[in-house]
Amino acid sequence: MADVSGKKTTRRVAVAGGRIRLGREAFQMLAQGSLPKGDPLAMAEIAGILAAKMTPWLLPLCHPISLNLVALHSVLRPEDHSVEIFCVAEIAEKTGVEMEALTGLSIALLTVWDLVKPVNPALEMAQSRLVYKSGGKSGVWVNPE
Repeated sequence: MADVSGKKTTRRVAVAGGRIRLGREAFQMLAQGSLPKGDPLAMAEIAGILAAKMTPWLLPLCHPISLNLVALHSVLRPEDHSVEIFCVAEIAEKTGVEMEALTGLSIALLTVWDLVKPVNPALEMAQSRLVYKSGGKSGVWVNPE
């Protein structure tokens, strides 16, 4: 595990984003709230928050940190029958929160997959990435794409 004892405590924010393509029928059912297993976006939000909090237990060398905020936001993308999910993690610490944001995002996407698969098992997760981070000595970073 990296030694962070010499780093300054700063406010650090990370935003991760990704998509899951559902297909036409499953997307329409999601938008209408008629999927057989309930609302995958509400469940994905809860699962993503829990996953972000558990990151140090899932990734071997992550520091256990006290998160101030984890929030997820879902956006329906009808043009390609997908849902885009964003996970924001924030702390005041000596280490970043990128892994927490990415872990929350990943589990949120998998939760949507699990609850949509009875309608369409041919789902696809794509474009999972770190979108933004701030804090620490490197300051603000924005994904160039």
